[in-house]
Amino acid sequence: MCSMKDLKLARALLQAAYRDLKALNAMLDSSVFAEEIFGFHVQQAAEKSIKAWLCALGDVFPYTHDLNILLTRLEGFECDVGAFRELLLFNPFAVELRYEVLTGDTEPINRTEAIALVKALYQQVNEFVTNQIGA
Repeated sequence: MCSMKDLKLARALLQAAYRDLKALNAMLDSSVFAEEIFGFHVQQAAEKSIKAWLCALGDVFPYTHDLNILLTRLEGFECDVGAFRELLLFNPFAVELRYEVLTGDTEPINRTEAIALVKALYQQVNEFVTNQIGA
């Protein structure tokens, strides 16, 4: 965890998020990669990006996988996270669905939209961290 602005840890978290994003781009074929696996990597890329953002702000983020808690902490810093609230749909993939199988009546994930959303978050955080390093 970070205290004060920890830009080194923020960068490390972004690198980890980037690896999840790269994996997501290879998981577009739902006949090869199950929804649970794809959803898990969306959640992980989002979680790591948000924690990097919090770290760059100097927050000591909690040990949690709950994106709602993390986004709410960002709002406490007056960050506009409204565009990323849709990522809350991936909260169950962090823990509950990690060891379970989705039922057949579950709507499939729009993988292209999910990747675009988590990529937008990653890019926003990466730009913020980069600006903090340059400041």
